[in-house]
Order: sequence, then C-alpha cells, then structure tokens
Amino acid sequence: MTRVAAVDIGTNSTRLLVADVDDGRVADVERETRVTRLGEGVDKRRRLLPVPIARVRNVLTDYRRAAERLGAERTLAIATSAIRDADNGEAFLGEVEWSYGFATRLLSGHDEALMTYRGVTSERGTDAGTLIVDIGGGSTELIAGEPDGVRWHDSLDIGSVRLTERFLHGDPPTAEELSACAAAVQALLAERVPDEIRERTTAAIGVAGTITSIAALALGLDEYERERVHGSRLTAAALGEQLDRLGAVPVARRRELRPLDPDRAPVIVAGAVIAREALSFLGLDELEISERDILDGAALTAAELPAEAEGAAPPGAYTCC
Repeated sequence: MTRVAAVDIGTNSTRLLVADVDDGRVADVERETRVTRLGEGVDKRRRLLPVPIARVRNVLTDYRRAAERLGAERTLAIATSAIRDADNGEAFLGEVEWSYGFATRLLSGHDEALMTYRGVTSERGTDAGTLIVDIGGGSTELIAGEPDGVRWHDSLDIGSVRLTERFLHGDPPTAEELSACAAAVQALLAERVPDEIRERTTAAIGVAGTITSIAALALGLDEYERERVHGSRLTAAALGEQLDRLGAVPVARRRELRPLDPDRAPVIVAGAVIAREALSFLGLDELEISERDILDGAALTAAELPAEAEGAAPPGAYTCC
C-alpha cells in the first residue's frame, strides 16, 4: 500500500486527493476542492492571468502542507485545459514543481481522457455501450469504454468557464444567449462524435464538479453528501429543471442555492447546458453520477512514481505569491 497525494489544477477548480493505493484500488484519506478559476480569460487572451495564478498558489500552499501532514509518500500535480492552452502555462507548471516539490504532468486531451477513464473504472467496469462524460471548466472529455479498455475518446474545447465567457454575458443569461450556447455544443458534438459511437451508446456516466453539483441540487440536499451523490441517477428531466432554475436567476441568487458551491455559481449554467445537450445528442434519458474521476486516475499514477527523496521540496517551497 502506498499513500499518495494527487492534485488536479483545473480550469475552474484546484482539487486534492490524499489516498492509500493498493493493488489498483483507491481508498480516500482526504479530499478537498477549491474553486480557483485559473482559466479566467484564457480562452480570449491565451495567457494565465496574475490574479488567478495567485489564487492557485495560495491553495497549493495548503495542499502541500496537507500532503505532508497526512504522510503522502508520492505527490503528483496534473494540469489540464487552461494550462495547456495558455502560452505561459508550461512556465507556470515548472514553477509549481519547483516551489511546492510536486511531480507534475501537463496532460494532452488524449491523456486527460485516458486518466479520467482509469479513475472512473478504479472500482467498477464499463459495458460496451457506456460513454463517460467529463465536463470541466475548459474542455469536455468523452470516453467510450469496453470491458477491456477504451474504444474511443475525444477532448472537446467546450467547458463551463470557456462557454460562459463566449456566450453567457447577461445576468441572468438571455434566452438568445442560452440558445447560442446550446447550438455551439450541439454543432461540435455532431462534428466530433462518430455515428458509430452515438448509435452504440446506451448509457452514460457523468463525472466532475458540474455534473455532481447538479445531481446534488436535483437530490434536494441541504449539504453536499458525496456518498449520496455517487451512484445516483440524474434524469434528463431533472437536469432540464435544474438548468431552468439556475439560468433564470442572477449569479448572486445562484450563490445562495444549497448545496451548490457559491464559487461555482458563475459558470454552472454553461456546464448544465453542455450536460443537457450531450444527453439529448446521445438520445439518453439519464446519467449515472460518479465521484470517481480524473483525480482518482492521478492517484493511481502517483503510486507508480519513484519514491520522493527526503526533503525533496526546495527551501523556498510553499510561497503563495
């Protein structure tokens, strides 16, 4: 058994999983999610901006200390859409490795999809007709699984942050904005998803913060309960109801809705549009919700790294700004 820390530096959130990994199984010790919006402005400017970088640095300081406190033997930080799209993304990731002592990996869309699949299937298999839908802040990964591995996958440049910045400027968004956002999602799905995958998909598994947040809202939870969300079913009708509810009120009102993370409120509507259009495109009536995702895949990958040397973090580690 190996205790690891996995950090997912995403477009919308920065997440930590400290877990014990044993024979391909991931046993949680501690999980934490903080909305840091690293991808703010990246779609337009192609650069990570100073304020989002500072938000992520502050969180990484806390995560490094948590990893040490909990005795993680190996630590891996993965970077996805925002960092790979930004001209200064690799430089920032190098700074993360130096300042916090993390091993780092910049994932391509291909890598992101495969690591998501590994995480989702860490405690279950998938049938030939199952499609995993991972809606992130900057991209959406689609992975068609089979009992013995991945049949097809793709990474689409549609995410909750990216589409909010492109289409949803009103507060609340107008009907025209929502329609334009939905049309863009449908067009990209039609362009990128092969007919064979669309026709053979009979079930879908939804992962990541957009999907799990909407599922928690649909369940009527007062506080977020991971155990109740995991394995639940989000119907297309319930998803549509939550999209109508979220899209009809301004951000300030969305922030008050529980159990939604208030910091996720500005981009949740675009994420819900992606989820609705994906289900419609696939002709499915529901999504199964999984709390196992790319972070679990990163934990499995971290367990395969060489053991960290004593005192591996540099003397200037944990600086926040």
